Amino acid sequence: MHSLLIGLPLLGATVLLLGGKRTNAWGHYFATAMSIGSFLVGLVSFNEMFGMPAEEREIVWTLSEWISVGSFQVPIAFQLDQLSIAFVLLITGVGSLIHVYSIGYMEHDENRRKFFSYLNLFVSAMLVLVLANNYLLLYVGWEGVGLASYLLIGFWQHKPSAATAAKKAFVVNRVGDIGLSLAVMLMFAFFGTVTFEGVNEAAANASEQTATWIGLALLLAACGKSAQFPLQSWLLDAMEGPTPVSALIHAATMVTAGVYLIARSNEIYNIAPTAQLAVIIIGSITYLMGAFIGTAKDDIKKGLAGSTMSQIGLMILAVGLGPVGYVFAIFHLLTHGFFKAGMFLGAGSVMHGMHDDVNMRHYGGLRNAMKITFVTFGLGFLAIIGIPPFAGFWSKDEIIKVAFSYSPLVGTLALVGAGVTAFYMTRMMAMTFFGTA
Repeated sequence: MHSLLIGLPLLGATVLLLGGKRTNAWGHYFATAMSIGSFLVGLVSFNEMFGMPAEEREIVWTLSEWISVGSFQVPIAFQLDQLSIAFVLLITGVGSLIHVYSIGYMEHDENRRKFFSYLNLFVSAMLVLVLANNYLLLYVGWEGVGLASYLLIGFWQHKPSAATAAKKAFVVNRVGDIGLSLAVMLMFAFFGTVTFEGVNEAAANASEQTATWIGLALLLAACGKSAQFPLQSWLLDAMEGPTPVSALIHAATMVTAGVYLIARSNEIYNIAPTAQLAVIIIGSITYLMGAFIGTAKDDIKKGLAGSTMSQIGLMILAVGLGPVGYVFAIFHLLTHGFFKAGMFLGAGSVMHGMHDDVNMRHYGGLRNAMKITFVTFGLGFLAIIGIPPFAGFWSKDEIIKVAFSYSPLVGTLALVGAGVTAFYMTRMMAMTFFGTA
């Protein structure tokens, strides 16, 4: 049953791509049903795990042997544990809502069926990434996400800007992928295995130098996929894709992959303080950089993109803070997945109402014309700026607290970033929904 998590959206992508125009009339419904089905399987799996003792909450299943060359043994195997099930529910839950939203949003697009096949492909690739029980299979999902993002960002390829943005995302991410491939090779060279269990056991006896090099290679990979400094340049241009793509990339899938990778590799970082410090530095730079970018953008989608860059930076900062930081980084990742998806979809609603005009200086007073969008976007606004009792308050507050316990400087940077976040989000809210048109 657990294989259906990946199998259902992969089936949807396969049927729609191979079925071609014969599936145009119902393809979008089929793809949405496959995503919802995967979410339901995730809920059943979560309930199954919840019934297990806390220390035994792990489900591993092997589909087949993959690579068997001498001592290099890699199976096609997957695992559900506390970390991966959180991502599964986020990816399939928020992803399914984005599918439903896209039915109406892409209604008049002649290639809607193809769009939904790419959405299903994106979801299935991300599920491979977070469910793999070894780094090599994770790499397959990692590249699948890169392919799907390329197809979706450049979906409207008749626009030169969209085609250029897709190529830029693809090329920049290849730089990060060098880091992941190096990390996998180093793991095999020093540990003789690339499975999570084997690497974690071997890391306990590894030298700090070995762990540092692997940790830095993994950080390079995370910088590419999660748009962290200095590989952040592709993220704002990725707004050239349809708005549901922005919601999927920024909330539930692609940019969260780097945070997952570092959290999954915690045993390596725990013995590599230099690599941990590098994670904190990169996260802090991107957190503040993205926030200040958000203050300068009049394009509503690019403003939200800067916000995503910033919030992922906060998560990267948090995973560099050690065991407690891992917990609150994933907590913030989950809360961010919901409120950022809501704001991107709200931005899409605003754009539809404004005939695809993305310039907030042309907006104003939309709360009266778009009451439902005003409320849903407003809820996301309250969450991201950390107003209690909304979700963002609980996750951001804990990260700031842990940052201060680590270092007054890091804590101050986290607090300043939170203040800038409140400023640019209030600016966005005021320019869009208040004032006069």
